[in-house]
Amino acid sequence: MSAHAASSRLKVSGTCFFLQILTIILFAVFVRYSPDTSPGLRSGQLNCSSGRNPSSDSGFHHPRFRDVHLQTLIGFGFLMAFLSRYGTGSMAVNFLVVAFAIQWAILIQGFFYSFLNGKIYMEAQSMVSADFCAGAILISVGAILGRVNPLQMLLMTLLEVVLFTVNEYILLSLMGVSDSGGSLTVHTFGAYFGLTVSWILRQPHSDKRNQQQDMGHYPDVFAAVGTIYLWIFWPGFASATTVRTNAEPWAALNNYLALAASTLATFVISPLLHEEGVLQMTQVQDAAVAGMAMMGMAGEMLLTPFGALIAGFLAGLISPLGFKFLTPVLCSKLNIQDACGVHNVHGMPGILGALLGTLLTALASADAYGNRMELVFPHVADGSWTATYQAVCQLCALPVTLLLVVLGGSVVGAILKIKRLGSPPDTQYLENKTLREVSGERRERRASGEELGASTSV
Repeated sequence: MSAHAASSRLKVSGTCFFLQILTIILFAVFVRYSPDTSPGLRSGQLNCSSGRNPSSDSGFHHPRFRDVHLQTLIGFGFLMAFLSRYGTGSMAVNFLVVAFAIQWAILIQGFFYSFLNGKIYMEAQSMVSADFCAGAILISVGAILGRVNPLQMLLMTLLEVVLFTVNEYILLSLMGVSDSGGSLTVHTFGAYFGLTVSWILRQPHSDKRNQQQDMGHYPDVFAAVGTIYLWIFWPGFASATTVRTNAEPWAALNNYLALAASTLATFVISPLLHEEGVLQMTQVQDAAVAGMAMMGMAGEMLLTPFGALIAGFLAGLISPLGFKFLTPVLCSKLNIQDACGVHNVHGMPGILGALLGTLLTALASADAYGNRMELVFPHVADGSWTATYQAVCQLCALPVTLLLVVLGGSVVGAILKIKRLGSPPDTQYLENKTLREVSGERRERRASGEELGASTSV
């Protein structure tokens, strides 16, 4: 093991220890479980993707929590496992980021939404909101994967969680925006924050880098498993913060239809764009995620079944077209290195989802929504806002989010460039080797016959 590698691992170990002790102390001072007999406490907390009162959620709703948690841990983990030099290394990064982001998000979101009498009152919905926040962080990580070390990822998570919560609070609480599945708060925010950080971290030799795409069976297996998890758990993930009544679960139904249409769109466009004509599972996976990002804001609105199919089909076309035509432009003209293609999978579909949600908001009427109007658009239902004014708020939320991510991402990127944090040198290779050293050492020990007793770490 080189001296540099040993120093890097000591920094990561020390940082993890410090952050965990810090969160334990903060939890001990501020965080308490919300009493079941105090609905007033719960009514003060807004979840991460909805400005409605979550006190109507009368129980733990384990299936909702399970879907969100599994999608964050496993679904997003497999989304980043396609670079052939990484494999399980990227999944280790996923768990590292999620483990810290959930704890930190509970604290930061608690100070904004459920801070009362000097305490943060935590409940099951707090964990769901933290998982949504962690999902946005993982999207950002996808843009810079391979060019930052674990220490930099932890620092980015520390700062991004705060900015995520500020953006969420402005949109959902102050502006009254409805974004149940996170087209803006999760997908657009995470993608363009990560791309801004990536642009700040750009290096002159980016045009010479060999970006390691999945070339073999091993990454395709990850992509296949990830796609299965998307199909099973994402509709529950997207509808975890929506209406808690006996009304039909529009968000889940719309997302399932969009999933089907976006997947079919991949089989339409990909054979036309690639000469080999062989469809890879990563393309199916990307199209599925794009369809979900497109449906984030519009999912709980009255989109109609055929509307969900159209939206999903368009999203499925956008993702492969973006990889074919836009990604080379971003790399060559703007020098933005997008390791996992988050611009095509999350960014553009998230923006289009916000525009679709704005259109549906402008068309909302009491006759169409009935009793659901007060749950989806409470300000319109009580007469304080018109549907047009609500739509203007939905539209204005897009530039507000983009402004925050550009400013915040620029500051965070500048901080990550500090040499003491161990930024990788400017070389012709894309990947930071920090995440590959363990597997390389294990192969060497196998070859020399040494015992493999230690577990791998990031």
